[in-house]
Amino acid sequence: MAKKIKKIVKLHIKAGEATPAPPVGPALAQHGVQIGEFCQKFNELTREKKGSRIPTEVTVYEDRTYDIKLHEPPASELLRKIAGITKGSGNPNKKKVATISKEQVREVAQQKMPDLNTTDVNQAMRTISGTARSMGIDIK
Repeated sequence: MAKKIKKIVKLHIKAGEATPAPPVGPALAQHGVQIGEFCQKFNELTREKKGSRIPTEVTVYEDRTYDIKLHEPPASELLRKIAGITKGSGNPNKKKVATISKEQVREVAQQKMPDLNTTDVNQAMRTISGTARSMGIDIK
């Protein structure tokens, strides 16, 4: 028989840097999760993506066990890294902050495919291109 789910907690945690401090500690402790064990497990799973914020879903069960589901970093963060900028444009229609190639958009789209609602790379590229446009990143 399947375990009964108590709560699904969604968090954005820096990869490899989970600590019992807020937001991780209070969000999970109220549901009976052992914070030290969770932080150790999360840091081990995300060591290779250090520096990125990782959207995480923690499914907590009635018996206080949990499952961790990791997603890819947000598209805006991946685009910022590829473009080499610290933040997007405040006025993206008038002020462009960077230029990237279609191949770089394809890389980001392929990395984000598991989290997107499409299985077609071209559709994923259109989604990522829209994010880039809204950040003031030009695509050549």
